[in-house]
Amino acid sequence: MPNIKELQDNVIQTRRDILRMVHKVNSGHPGGSLGCTEFFVALYHEIMELNEGFDMDGINEDLFFLSNGHISPVFYSVLARKGYFPVDELNTFRLIDSRLQGHPTTHEGLPGVRIASGSLGQGMSVAIGAAQAKKLNGDAKLIYSLHGDGELQEGQNWEAIMYASGKKVDNLIATIDLNGKQIDGATDDVLPMGNLKAKFEAFDWDVLEIKEGNNLEAVIKGMQEAKSRTGKGKPVCVLLYTEMGNGIDFMMHTHAWHGKAPNDEQLENALSQNAETLGDY
Repeated sequence: MPNIKELQDNVIQTRRDILRMVHKVNSGHPGGSLGCTEFFVALYHEIMELNEGFDMDGINEDLFFLSNGHISPVFYSVLARKGYFPVDELNTFRLIDSRLQGHPTTHEGLPGVRIASGSLGQGMSVAIGAAQAKKLNGDAKLIYSLHGDGELQEGQNWEAIMYASGKKVDNLIATIDLNGKQIDGATDDVLPMGNLKAKFEAFDWDVLEIKEGNNLEAVIKGMQEAKSRTGKGKPVCVLLYTEMGNGIDFMMHTHAWHGKAPNDEQLENALSQNAETLGDY
């Protein structure tokens, strides 16, 4: 059974890391990062089967691909806290010559990062390719990916979604962060996407929903259910309902913090709302 208290401590610490990173350089994307904190902690500490150490090939281990690369703060924090690189390196976020760029890149050789991401719409194609490579190599492990809901406005996704079901890529679990917001406002105002569950099902995917995407136990239960549906001839889609800016009262229920850093006073306020901590970097 998962240690929910320990995992929740990790969620709180990750929130604090996100806030400090974007505040220090007055740059970055805290909103979506905070909304996906429970998902990342659950994925890396409970759901995925990972090898010790890191190599780009990722043979005989589950792999994760972040498509909506602007939420790199949560990705970096969880990777560091999982031991992929030193926690104090989080202090270098978005600095010149840092391995922790605003969007993940690969030429700096940051452990845990297998693709550069930031140009939205490409991650689904990469994840499908990695899943097919697993199958060709006789590797039974799974591919996980995360995508923004606004990102699905990019047409390349739907070509890839059609391809995955057509080729029976059933070792893939693609999660969609459904927070209903993007940089310019509500997704329904920018470009309504209608019923995403019906759309994925129409493309012959197996779809499940996690209605409480900011509840650790619900996320773990939902992702375990997703794992149980792999290997049955269809790719699996998880619709994860989250709140942008989750855990920080003044960042929630608005798209304003999609790509804006807190000032000194706002940082102090936000940290006070997440006072329990495993330690500060």
